[in-house]
Amino acid sequence: MIRVIGEVLTGLLGLRPPQLQVGALCVRRHKGKREVLLISSLDTGRWIIPKGWPMNGRTLAGAAAQEAWEEAGVRGQVRPGHIGSFTYLKKRDSGMHLRCEVRVFQIEVQSLSERYPEAGRRKREWFTSEDAAERVAEDGLKQILLAL
Repeated sequence: MIRVIGEVLTGLLGLRPPQLQVGALCVRRHKGKREVLLISSLDTGRWIIPKGWPMNGRTLAGAAAQEAWEEAGVRGQVRPGHIGSFTYLKKRDSGMHLRCEVRVFQIEVQSLSERYPEAGRRKREWFTSEDAAERVAEDGLKQILLAL
């Protein structure tokens, strides 16, 4: 019933359901502490996690692992189920915004390469989950980081 009402309201208000994306929460143990890897966005330079669109021929977890490689040079063990999700507004080249839901998959980092597809285009830095939560803009992502 609630789903039907939501679909009716979506149609009446002209709202679209969010577009699905996948995100990679890359974690490691360093000097006895758990740390998470954040990268800079290409457009504004704000701190984010690697994320992107689902990929044909890959599970959502597999797509998240691929995004971690392409955007951050991370190879590691991805957990199969997502650990949470958050929504954000993605600014399109046209200037319009697209509402996206990002399902976040945790990756235990095994290696970090200096050579990867987006090397030189992004900064990457390790943070405690609390420090990372202070640096990201999305409230839902903050909550996922603080729950680690």
